[in-house]
Amino acid sequence: IFSLQVKKLGIVAVSNALPQDITCLAADRMLVFASCDNILHAFARNKEVVHTYEGHKARIHLLQPFGDHVISVDVDNVLIVWNIQSEEEYLQVGFDKATFAVSAILHPSTYLNKILLGSEQGSLQLWNIRSNKLLYSFPGWHLAVTVLEQAPAVDVVAVGLVSGHIIVHNIKFDETLMKFQQDWGPITAISFRTDGHPVMAAGSPIGHIALWDLGEKKLMCQMQDAHSTAVAGMSFVPGEPLLITNGADNAIRVWIFDGPGGTGRVLRSRMGHSAPPTKIRYHGQNGEQILSAGQDGTLRSFSTVHEKFNKSLGRGSINKKKSKKKGLKLDTMALPPITAFASEVAHQSDWDSIVACHQGYITCTTWNYQKTCMGAHKLKPEEFSKHKPIDIYATAVDITSCGNFAVIGLSTGRVDVYNMQSGIHRGCYGKERAHEGAIRGVVVDGLNQLTITAGSEGLIKFWKFKTKDLVYSTELSSSPSGILLHRDSGILGVAFDDFSISILDIETRKIVRTFSGHQGRINDMTFSPDGRWLITSSMDCTIKTWDLPSGCLIDCFLVDSSAVSLAMSPTGDFLASAHVDDLGIYLWSNRSLYSLVSLRPLPADYEPSVVTHPGTCPMQDVDVVGDEETCDEMIEYVSPEQLGEQLVTLSSLPESKWKNLLSLDVIKQKNKPREPPKVPKSAPFFIPTVPGLIPRYLLPKEENETQSKVVNLGVLAQKSDFYIHLEEALHTKEYTAPLNLLKSLGPSNIEIELRGLAPEGGGSMEVMLSFLRMIEMMLNKKYNFELAQAYLALFLKLHLKILSSEPNLLEEVSRLSVQLEETWIHLRTLFNQSLCVLTYMKSALL
Repeated sequence: IFSLQVKKLGIVAVSNALPQDITCLAADRMLVFASCDNILHAFARNKEVVHTYEGHKARIHLLQPFGDHVISVDVDNVLIVWNIQSEEEYLQVGFDKATFAVSAILHPSTYLNKILLGSEQGSLQLWNIRSNKLLYSFPGWHLAVTVLEQAPAVDVVAVGLVSGHIIVHNIKFDETLMKFQQDWGPITAISFRTDGHPVMAAGSPIGHIALWDLGEKKLMCQMQDAHSTAVAGMSFVPGEPLLITNGADNAIRVWIFDGPGGTGRVLRSRMGHSAPPTKIRYHGQNGEQILSAGQDGTLRSFSTVHEKFNKSLGRGSINKKKSKKKGLKLDTMALPPITAFASEVAHQSDWDSIVACHQGYITCTTWNYQKTCMGAHKLKPEEFSKHKPIDIYATAVDITSCGNFAVIGLSTGRVDVYNMQSGIHRGCYGKERAHEGAIRGVVVDGLNQLTITAGSEGLIKFWKFKTKDLVYSTELSSSPSGILLHRDSGILGVAFDDFSISILDIETRKIVRTFSGHQGRINDMTFSPDGRWLITSSMDCTIKTWDLPSGCLIDCFLVDSSAVSLAMSPTGDFLASAHVDDLGIYLWSNRSLYSLVSLRPLPADYEPSVVTHPGTCPMQDVDVVGDEETCDEMIEYVSPEQLGEQLVTLSSLPESKWKNLLSLDVIKQKNKPREPPKVPKSAPFFIPTVPGLIPRYLLPKEENETQSKVVNLGVLAQKSDFYIHLEEALHTKEYTAPLNLLKSLGPSNIEIELRGLAPEGGGSMEVMLSFLRMIEMMLNKKYNFELAQAYLALFLKLHLKILSSEPNLLEEVSRLSVQLEETWIHLRTLFNQSLCVLTYMKSALL
């Protein structure tokens, strides 16, 4: 349910979706009531369902809000009065279909607890629903009542009949005040003006609206073709000369009565396709406009950003001037629906940017997106300029990326090139025709070098675009039903009549992938912007996503009605789809953009589930949550510290923690202050902390000990955590703890820790040996490779004299040297190979 502003017809709110089509709609001051088959729902705030009323056995076809109650009538002639808040039945009344089949319902103004019912037999009944009594039965006019509408005057009701009569009746005295008749069939809707003009409007099944002057009791004027189908509903805005109408042509219009003669003009309108769209494509590279061609013969542009940017390019016509004179109903100049079209944004402000071919029609039309109208040219071969063949028609069309040329394929196998600016014929491919069979697809590459055509005889041919020469021809396994080119990557998707799909590389001109799995005719294909996915729709009601690099099916889902056309957004955020017998264009969100999605191949026995069309139904959110739970297995995967024993792995630490370890003395010299720090007169109170990257407070014991003037040698000789861990590692052979501690320290603290390992710094030879064994462990496991190099370099720089004088340490260092050399020679060889290849690729003329 959409809630619109009358002022601009902008959408105020969109309700959650109901499981089935809405059959009846009504609203009161607080709630909106909508029925689905035999169940009645109440929406609050125009969004969520707050009440559900179940009790009808048949489809509900009449609704009437009634104070704290709501009245519903089903097709089995059962009337139920519901208590809105408690959802309980207040009253149920059954009527005999043979004598009184309820066809209209109305609550007359000022009539307390009373409703007026109209019947297919023509009689009317006035009921008191509080006491469940029939107060009065009106004999009627022996013709079925279609509409009951309250007039601005009390006790006066307008009754619309199936014969086209409108009876303005006084129900208090059972007297007919006036009677009108329209010649367009049954009355479908009635409304009264309330701004001081005594005017009544009546709708008809063929889209005309009649306006009656109640003061002079005569027809005032007619508004013909207000809608192309039956007028479903109409309502004058209270106190204003505005009439809102809607019809089955998928349009809502606001008419204003401000001109001479009392007739109305369209003030504003909103509309979509009146017949299902057959072809949709994104226009431009921003992913904000979708061009849509429908069975109603119109071409429309829908915005994915805001509905105010929607626009209609109009209806195809042989002669626009004659069409305007004849009107919609008598228009013999209208072109058949568009079957295929192509568009480009280049030069769209200079000349026509869209070319389209029509069902069973040889002439292709151009359209101007900027001017939102049909273009200047009709493109067809010169030999058919004087007569139109019956059995020859255009089947495929493409427009070059520069927007200068249109390539059109015919059912005879002929392929022509036209200039988009002038409409002049620029040649054709082949001597007489390009293919023996009908053209199933034509595409031009991104640089206007190649034209690729597919024929129903099973051949794909490559032509030079400019010279029209045949370059290459390849035979396919079966007859193609359509082709699609991804211009950026040069891959061509080919759909076959045997429901399979092949991917052809236009550089090597070979089939690189073949997909099979659809059980029905393939309706449409679309590539993802990066060319890695191919998404296909079929008459088997499935939409499948194929991953081209891996050649696997990675996604598949079922829809209620098969998708006749698909289009992937150039920005990759949405997939647009149009479906059989459905007026809407649906947008599917690409979940891989904002959540982790498994791209693993689907199993062979995978059975797709039916997915409801996109909407705001809360049930979909539940499904999405369920899907995300299945992806959690993938999210929980944690990469190991070492992927393989033969690989060298670096740490994830920033360079500042290890790169400058050898240059710390230079850095300190540069950062040395020019003047000694001055002690402030009144130093503020600070809680003493241990220096380091991770702030830690000094323990109170340490404070007490340092307060003493007598030097405590125990404090000076205190061992660091790193020192203690290295001592323990001599016995346990586990060096993970000291390494993790060293990784958490900054460059200055690392130097202090390594200085403290020497005997003159309070260390020992055993701890120095333990440190060298920690480096040996790092080199053996081949992880934290750059840290091992940096720590060892600093250690050698600080303690080279001690190492050369101690035989135990010297033996350990010589063993480390051999191990280090082996690893580095292997790495250096790989680096040199990669650098050689890169240098060759940059300098060689390939």
